[in-house]
Amino acid sequence: MDIDYMKGLIKGKVAEMIFQEMFKQTGKFLIIPTGYEYNLPELAQYQNNLQNQNVISSIRTEPDFLLLTHGKNNERQAYFVEVKYREEINPIDLIEISKKLLEHWNPCWLFVASGDGFYFSPCHAVINSQGKIEKLTENWVKKEIQDKGLKVLEEYIRK
Repeated sequence: MDIDYMKGLIKGKVAEMIFQEMFKQTGKFLIIPTGYEYNLPELAQYQNNLQNQNVISSIRTEPDFLLLTHGKNNERQAYFVEVKYREEINPIDLIEISKKLLEHWNPCWLFVASGDGFYFSPCHAVINSQGKIEKLTENWVKKEIQDKGLKVLEEYIRK
């Protein structure tokens, strides 16, 4: 068992849970888990034993969530969102993640949970700005909700 790999999985799951709960608490969104570990858990379990790794590689790129707005006149906006935890924001890392996502999922947004807050931008914007990602604004999630999410993040993810 690779301890660092397990720690990374746990940090990622914590970030996903915080994302899901923060956006749900706004009352403005329907959050649908879409990542392969949700939709194809058996495949996720046996991913290292598959002979055709191209299949798993394609499926693994599916973003973690589909975020739907509750719009006026029953109109909805849909956003594919990939959620990541990063101790530090690394522009080169964010560009690589964004490019991989856009190969299969265009458009797609990137949400990053970090010790200094939450970040949220379309992948195209991350690439076009050389890896800069915007702080999550109150247009998406109110500051009070973000503060609670950050407190939970700090409590569960320690270096």
